[in-house]
Amino acid sequence: MAHRLEMRNMTKRYGEFTANDNICISLDQGEVLAIVGENGAGKTTLMRMLYGLEQPSSGEIILNGKKVSFSGPQEAISRGIGMVHQHFMLFYDFTVAENIVIGHEPKKYGFFRRKAADEAVQKLAEQFKIGVNTAKKAGDCSIGEQQRIEILKVLYQGADIIILDEPTAVLTPFEVDGLLKTIRFLADQGKSIILITHKLREVMKVADRVTVLRNGKVTGSVHTSETNADKLAQLMVGRQLQKLNERDSISGDILLEAKGITIGQKGEKPELDRVSLTVRHGEILGVAGVSGNGQSQLIQAITGLRAVQEGSVRLKGQDLTEENVLARRKAGISHIPEDRYLWGAAKDATVEETALMGSQRNPKYSEKSFIRKASFRTRVKDWISRFEIKTSSLQEKAGNLSGGNLQKLIVARELDFHAPLLIAAEPTRGVDIGAMEYIHEALLEKRNSGDGILLISSELSEILALSDKIAVMYEGRIAGILDRSEATEETLSVLMAGGKQHDATAKTS
Repeated sequence: MAHRLEMRNMTKRYGEFTANDNICISLDQGEVLAIVGENGAGKTTLMRMLYGLEQPSSGEIILNGKKVSFSGPQEAISRGIGMVHQHFMLFYDFTVAENIVIGHEPKKYGFFRRKAADEAVQKLAEQFKIGVNTAKKAGDCSIGEQQRIEILKVLYQGADIIILDEPTAVLTPFEVDGLLKTIRFLADQGKSIILITHKLREVMKVADRVTVLRNGKVTGSVHTSETNADKLAQLMVGRQLQKLNERDSISGDILLEAKGITIGQKGEKPELDRVSLTVRHGEILGVAGVSGNGQSQLIQAITGLRAVQEGSVRLKGQDLTEENVLARRKAGISHIPEDRYLWGAAKDATVEETALMGSQRNPKYSEKSFIRKASFRTRVKDWISRFEIKTSSLQEKAGNLSGGNLQKLIVARELDFHAPLLIAAEPTRGVDIGAMEYIHEALLEKRNSGDGILLISSELSEILALSDKIAVMYEGRIAGILDRSEATEETLSVLMAGGKQHDATAKTS
């Protein structure tokens, strides 16, 4: 029987760089195909060619037995291919139904038939068991609800093949479970799903087959029933991953104390509402929560990027509440920022200059307002080697590096600052599995040396693997703080969704 979709010998070159090198995949009716690979492996480029956003240098796409080519997404959509992007494309002032039918609105005499749109969307939602409130504004919907809108939108457009790009990146574990059930149900109804992800446990739960890419080539294509997450990881990085070393129990005196921190305009709901936490020497305090629940504001309050209306920040007993970023850095705070481009680098600065940021006043590297770059270059070259940072030279612009390589450079810089407190916000965002392994080991090594780490991550697996204690944020507040021994994905999920700590612990007791 012919495949619903084949991509044969797909190759995409950008000058001398080959992003995709003779890639072949197939997809059958009712099948979930996961495409996995490290950062820069070629997953996104391949899907952009399938969706008409890029044109292949060579190769062909066979859809339902016929060769096709798409000059843009509208042609792909018209042939039954839909894509749910990682960053949703919604009109937040429109209702759920309006967002789903936009571009294909039911009309009569040129006028929009709102009731007909609501009825059509409700019927579609019931058919595929995707719960939505058609009259609710998209801006008032949760992230999980917004994702369901995007899925219904491509179904409304008639998609038989649905591409999901990192669909679980911003969901709570409960929402992830719901999405995986939806994916499986869609496949059971005859839809074909392509799942782009780096979360191998989710791949094992929902996919029928997995195609692994590395450096633009296919390194393996296997049925999930014949493999496991460790074998997939090995195909992705080309070697066996090492297990994390056991954590030593060396928690000491209080290093960081944030007390009653409040940020927000008067008369409005505060962005941070009386947040208090401590980080001790020799401890990693993980902060979990769905993105947008106050984590960014907490980081900015501690590092000095935002002034606080109430509360205090102390490091080793020293009050830093009124101090600026430089003074806090001198006091002993280093910071891996959550947004590498906005806070962590300047795109027009060189790799060398980016590595020096934050240490430019260090007497070892500056003299009478002149930077002594030569004495710094040996260290930067060592970082590039240890973290496998791909760059043409130290003079290459930081903005020319891939996101993952720039992230590795920033992580290396902040770890090498040797501050007693490291604020690590999404430290492995966008990096490959091999680099993630190295960064995790480096964080544990820093912690085991007696320093403290405040780890903010949207990856629960990362929080659970590294943290000694875990604080959960919900709507600008600390919903609960758990010892690692009592924290599970289920207990954290209850808190992340706004449940109470006693409810979370009771569910697993």
